[in-house]
This record gives sequence, C-alpha cells and structure tokens, in this order.
Amino acid sequence: MIDMGVIEFKNVSKGFGEGTAYTPVLKDIDLSVEEGEFLVLLGFSGTGKTTLINLMAGLDTPTKGEVTFKGKPITGPGPERGVIFQSYSLMPWLTVNGNVSLAVDTMFPKLSKKERQEKVDHYVKMVGLSHATTRRPAELSGGMRQRVNVARALAMNPEVLLLDEPLSALDALTRANLADEIEQIWQSDKKTCVLITNDVDEAIILADRIIPLNPDGTLGDEFKVDIPRPRDRMEMNHHDGFKKLRADVTKYLMDVGIEAKVEGTKQLPDVTPIHGVPSAVAEAQKGLIDRNFLDFSQLHKVYPTPKGPLTVVEDFNLKLNRGEFISLIGHSGCGKSTVLTMAAGLNEISKGAIKLDGRHVEGADPERAVVFQSPNLFPWLTAKENVAIGVDKVYPKASMAERQDVIEYYLERVGLADAMDRPAHSMSNGMKQRVGIARAFALSPKLLLLDEPFGMLDSLTRWELQEVLMEVWDRTKVTAICVTHDVDEAILLADRVVMMTNGPQATIGKIVDVDLPRPRSRQALLSHPDYYNYRQEVLDFLEEYEHGAKPKSKPKAIAAE
Repeated sequence: MIDMGVIEFKNVSKGFGEGTAYTPVLKDIDLSVEEGEFLVLLGFSGTGKTTLINLMAGLDTPTKGEVTFKGKPITGPGPERGVIFQSYSLMPWLTVNGNVSLAVDTMFPKLSKKERQEKVDHYVKMVGLSHATTRRPAELSGGMRQRVNVARALAMNPEVLLLDEPLSALDALTRANLADEIEQIWQSDKKTCVLITNDVDEAIILADRIIPLNPDGTLGDEFKVDIPRPRDRMEMNHHDGFKKLRADVTKYLMDVGIEAKVEGTKQLPDVTPIHGVPSAVAEAQKGLIDRNFLDFSQLHKVYPTPKGPLTVVEDFNLKLNRGEFISLIGHSGCGKSTVLTMAAGLNEISKGAIKLDGRHVEGADPERAVVFQSPNLFPWLTAKENVAIGVDKVYPKASMAERQDVIEYYLERVGLADAMDRPAHSMSNGMKQRVGIARAFALSPKLLLLDEPFGMLDSLTRWELQEVLMEVWDRTKVTAICVTHDVDEAILLADRVVMMTNGPQATIGKIVDVDLPRPRSRQALLSHPDYYNYRQEVLDFLEEYEHGAKPKSKPKAIAAE
C-alpha cells in the first residue's frame, strides 16, 4: 500500500479571472504533506504562497486538479485544519480569555464549564499569556495579539496547523521568541505544520523540509533540513550545515527571483548640485574635508515629560570620513532613529553638535537626503514626477534635458526603466521604495540617511533592494548612515556597524569594523570566511543588551579610522 500524505495536491493549478482576463497564480502543483512533519513554503511576494495555504484550508478551490485531506477532497474549512493568518482577527470587545474561549466553546460544547475553562487556561499558558487573561486586544502589543491568535487556533485541537506568515508583522525579537514557541508546541503535540514565510533563517530553524515557490507559480527545488533539534539560533551561527543550507537556499531564491540588473541607456550628465552653501565657503572647503566629514559631538536628545526631562540619547560621539557607509543598530527604543532625524535636521539637537562638511546641521536641507521606511510619495504623481520635485530644486542651473537625464538615470539604476511613467498609487511597496531610493540619490546629497528603508518589505524583496542600493552606492560613494534592526543587512551594507545601548540615555556601546571586499553581494558574503565572525560580534552585543542591560562604562569619543 502506498503511503499517502495528510494533505495531497494532485496536478493543482489556480488562477483568477476568466477568458483573456485569466491570471494564473499556481501551476501544476504536486505536493504531499507527511503526517507529523514541519513543512515550510518559502517565496517572494506574489508567488502564490497564500493561495496555496488557502487551498489547504478549504478557503479556496483549485481551478484544475484536486487537494485532499487524508484521501478525501477538501471542499471547505474544517476544524481539523487550524489556520493562523498574518493579521490577527480577534474580537476587540473580548478579553484574551474570551477570544480563546470562543474556540473552546465551539469545539467542546459538551464539556462542563469548569473543563472548558481548564482548556482555555492550558492554551493561554502555552503561549505565555497567563498574566494578561483579562486584557482586551487594544491593550496588547502586536506580539501578544498574535499569541492569542496562536492559542485560539491550538484550542481547536486541529490535526494540521496552517501558518500563513504569522510572524511577519512582528519585531525581530518577538518574532524569534514566538517561532521558538511554535516549534515547542509542534514538538510536544507532534502536529503536522505547514508554515509560509519569506524568512530563510526562520525556515531553517523550524523546518524538516523547505520548498521554495518560484515566481511563475510552480514549486521549486526541495531542501531537506537534517540539522538536529532543538536548533538554537546563536549556535546556528557556528554550524557548518546551517551555513551551507543558508547559502544554498539563498542562492536558489536569488537565482530564480531576482532578475538581472537593468543596464541603463542613460548617462549621468555633468551637472553640479546647488545645496545652499555660500559660494565663498564652498570654494574654501574644496578638497579639504575628507576626514571627519560628518562629526557627531557630545550629542544629546532630551524630551520634556510631566515627570521631568527624559534623556533619550546622551553623549553620542562619532566621526565619519567622506564616502563611508555606517550601519546603526540596536534594540527598539535605543534612539537610532532619533540620531538619524537629528542628522537630517528634522529633530532639534538638545545639546552637542552635528557638523557636515565643516558646517553645523541646522534644519532640513536637500544636501541630506532621507529614505524612510515608508517612501512618502505623492500618489497621484508618476515615478518620474516624484523624483523631479527634488531634482528641479537642486539643479536650478541645469537644462530641462539634463534634469530629465538625472531622473531617468537613477530610475533605471533601481530597475524602474519600464515603470517611470506609472503613478505611485499603482505600485507595490517594493516599487515605491525603489522610487524613494532613486529620489534620494538623484539629489546628489552630501549625506544619505536611511531609516529602516526596507523594514516594511518581505525579506526577499529586501534582499533585492539591498543589492540595488549597494550597486547605486558603489557608483556614487555618498557618505551614508543606515538605521536597521537586521544584523545581516547591517553587515552587508556597512564599513562599520555602530551598536547602540538600550534607551533611555542610549549611547554607542560598540563599533565593529567590517573589512569585507566591495562591491558586495549577499551570495559572496555568505561564503566569506569572516562573515559569520562579524555576525557573531553583533549578535553577542544585541544579546547582552536584550534584557535592558546598561553599559558598564561610558564609551569614549570614537573617530573614523
């Protein structure tokens, strides 16, 4: 007798629309999910991952082929398949207990009230929320709300747990903790789990088997994960099997998902930006300030509060040479973005000073271009028109044709050659952020400031835009600071990784010089012998400061080498 998977896909295709308007999403899927396994489906946005899990959940039906559960066709949702979605659909008027009780009451109506409450208590405790049973969703953090979602799905006692990017909206630390809890639950109950994610590390930590989804809607190569459990995140950094699998999966995804870079037709015209520096000062400074081009000196930020002044950042001292790329990393609330907005002139300096190219930073100026997490485009304007707003201001002496060349050159560089005339409202988040990057570089700024620029994007789109950013930066060598919470991103981009201690009174705790060859690519770095040593230094620092630790002694002013 042939072993049959718990869930089987037999030659399944799924698309939307009819006739000439038909859009295929999944194509010719053959898949067997084995009983008790932890399967991870990995892919870029738009590859049909959610459609695939909806077919398993019975929330959608195939256009062609058949999806079965234990040999019988799936015709709709069922309690044997518990689903946890990316967004938490909790009842806002019910407490944590009340939301989990809904599931228990539905599944076990014949149990006594006491027995049902014991079940609720059991699942609430399992996700670590016993201390918050009487709180309503509005009083919970994002991570806590997602824990309620997990508890509610588990309370249905499903045979199969279907997880559709349940961790993607959470910060890195909460995400890691909840992923560990999901693995513990899976191990203790030996449920069958199918997880959809775009995070390679998460996939390797959790999976028995990883299957990427290709951009054309077909299933990709299968990767078996033979690393013994339990898999400790910190230990993985030294595990050769983890490193090899991480490099192999990354290479596969980048090869199938990231198109060849656009080789543009435009040449960058020889035009000089005007950044409001008095001409006499500009002449006097020519070629003089390369060392300590950007100087943070005794920088403080203090906010008034009803309980008295609150010092968010104190004694932040840092010097950058011209053309240096710095990553600024630390836990949430450590003042990273506060430092960045002060450098941008968008946030007043309480004490100390920031000097750029010999002049004090005062107020916003196009000489300091900022790329935020959300690109802040005018939705009714095209990509070209959004970039033009800054270019017209910065190049007043250039001809219209030269300004157009500047705009088109950078839009080509970020891979938008075919979308320059598309209005922003019709673009994906990834495309909008490309416009934001092109707009920042097109200003020819003296300083580029990036505040979690890829934080809202799935990790695979983030990789793609990191490559774009590095390619454009390699051409311009603009002095840059990038605020991030992503350790790999910090190392990939930077000459130095600057780590901040916890707030309030946050300051610089440690600086790591990243001596890796440029130009850089993610694939090349993952196979570089020193890469994981740098990664360990940053991870060790973040772990030390994870639990609200404070620096043992004040770091001294740190100059650029």
